[in-house]
Amino acid sequence: MKKIIVIALLMLLAGVGKTFSQSTPVVDERQQTQRARIRQGAASGELTRTETRRLRAEQRHIRRAERRAKADGTVTAGERARLARKQNKANRDIRRQKHDQQERVN
Repeated sequence: MKKIIVIALLMLLAGVGKTFSQSTPVVDERQQTQRARIRQGAASGELTRTETRRLRAEQRHIRRAERRAKADGTVTAGERARLARKQNKANRDIRRQKHDQQERVN
């Protein structure tokens, strides 16, 4: 009985360790913020439909890159840097599109 409990605890701890190694809270928070900015820009008319579609596609690309980085169980420093660069570019793209004086015509 004790062996079963010990084995179960070890398996639980192994699963928890894997979850923490895959955690990317900074990436997730930035993704959430960028999605909100895109939503707000679309709602206010600052972004045209084409711009909104393109920015959302860029966010999907970042999400897929994050999933690929997590796939092997560890997000390395290089993968984190690559994700940060992609998010920096997306951030600049969102700002540029929101402030380019184009407005959506209904």
